[in-house]
Amino acid sequence: MQVVLEAIIAGFSVRMLAIIIRRMDANTPSSPGLHQLNVMRLSWPADWSRIFGEQRPLIVEIGFGNGAYLLHLAERRPDANIIGLEISSRSLDIAEQKIIKRGVQHIRVVHSTAETALHHLFEPATIEEIHINFPDPWFKSRHSGRRLMQRATLDAMVSRLAHGGRLYLATDIIEYAAMCAELFAETSGLENQLQTAWVNQMPGRIVTKYEGKALREGRPCYYFAYRRNHETVPHIPVIKDLEMPHIIFKTALHHDDVVAQFEPRSYSINEVHIKLMNAYRGERAALFEVYIKEATIDQHLVLLFAAREKHPGEYTLKLSSIGHPRPTAGVHQAVALLGEWIAGLHPENEILKNKVRT
Repeated sequence: MQVVLEAIIAGFSVRMLAIIIRRMDANTPSSPGLHQLNVMRLSWPADWSRIFGEQRPLIVEIGFGNGAYLLHLAERRPDANIIGLEISSRSLDIAEQKIIKRGVQHIRVVHSTAETALHHLFEPATIEEIHINFPDPWFKSRHSGRRLMQRATLDAMVSRLAHGGRLYLATDIIEYAAMCAELFAETSGLENQLQTAWVNQMPGRIVTKYEGKALREGRPCYYFAYRRNHETVPHIPVIKDLEMPHIIFKTALHHDDVVAQFEPRSYSINEVHIKLMNAYRGERAALFEVYIKEATIDQHLVLLFAAREKHPGEYTLKLSSIGHPRPTAGVHQAVALLGEWIAGLHPENEILKNKVRT
């Protein structure tokens, strides 16, 4: 409702609004159900006691697929709050249907990457168990950034594990197992709970759909089990929302002039990648489509350049609610960059107020 009201005030037709939202559909969460949450709508960090209605140990599965293992965890640990992280909308819907059908009350599934959830939703030393089953290895060099098991993400997992907490990993790819074994061996905050780097059987666990397929095809599986020890590890604080960024301009230009002069542009600053992609004109405002990739979160959002009521010749550049964006450091950088470009379009442009962190 807020998105529609914002668009009407800006002078955009419902049809144009639908086109913009459709372009951004991959980043716009669907309406969550009872057990289904979205990282973009939760508080940072999340208040898990409030979400579940009770404070209990947290168990997290990263990438739960069809939800069978998640339900197994819930059955095995009725005393814990079970959280599944997944980026597939279909998997989220299937899992929620299974949770509702079985009447399980202590599972929540979250639309989020592991990196975003670990850095934004969980405080240090709060997770009792982390389970990872058959992650995509992403072996191609151009896809290496998508790989779950890498130094920064493993450090975040170790940071979020409570002392004595457990981390379990399963894969059917020997090269991935070897890579993970090397990563684990270099992680002082974890102790191997097995006699070898990995084992080919893990008693007590159910066989997942992918695992069963691998075994039927004769591919061995490799299982890891680690315990969080009392070694000091790097402190990785929760990344919280910043204040909402905005810039107020006094300008001789109309927002139509700004849109007419816009050309797509890209920036890379301190490992933050920003793309100013498209500009759209409304009767009283312009919308700028922006993609921002930070180390822990990707956002596809809209910046609004809107005329100020009762202040002729003044405009505000601010974050739109389209896409449910969060005001991170990268978003502040994007507002600053777009604001700098707008300010430079006319010699008489003046910035009256700048509430942006750079």
